Amino acid sequence: MPNRGRGRKKLKQPVQKQPARLNEAKKLFAPALIIAALFLGATGIRGMLLNRAAPTLGGPYTLIDMHGHPLTERQFQGRYTLIYFGYTHCIDVCPLTLATVTQALDLMGKKAHQIVPLFITVDPSRDTPDVVADYVSHFSPSIVGLTGTESQIHAVIESFHVMARRRDVPVGHMSSDYLMDHSSVLYLMDGDNRLVSVLPVDTNPQEIATRLSHLVPAS
Repeated sequence: MPNRGRGRKKLKQPVQKQPARLNEAKKLFAPALIIAALFLGATGIRGMLLNRAAPTLGGPYTLIDMHGHPLTERQFQGRYTLIYFGYTHCIDVCPLTLATVTQALDLMGKKAHQIVPLFITVDPSRDTPDVVADYVSHFSPSIVGLTGTESQIHAVIESFHVMARRRDVPVGHMSSDYLMDHSSVLYLMDGDNRLVSVLPVDTNPQEIATRLSHLVPAS
């Protein structure tokens, strides 16, 4: 009997302290979980932005096109742009996304002419205009590839709240053999470069085509 009494007292204390500990844990882990969700791609950023425009997302930008010419958002005035941030050395999600976008725009028929698909690199040190031009040519002649200086790319990914981070190079590999972790969504901007919607990339071409058709008004 005495042993049982002591066992019951030991069980009461953790139960009383558990809510306080849970609150402390939430405070400690919440920021890390948000960042992790953004890096994983659609999960975190979709939950905040999908289906609703955020006035603080996006803005003016100055970049370099795949022909080596300076370019700003004003060159797309009056046309919708579908923006994707990635890099040419990406081994999975980037090529899959560009292929999906190409198929989706093909499914839209003539209405697709209202949309300019943009590929903006998050890896300007390797993605020169020539490299970007060669890369996007494998998907569609409609895709406009954009790069820029480190400061130009930093500014545009900041304005679009894109998460991008260079991974450490494995031992035994060249310093240029790195991969990038980056958020992966599609930004649909209207003719005045204002956010219309954020679309997930982990879907099929027909769903994206249907969604774009609803979001872009008939010309």
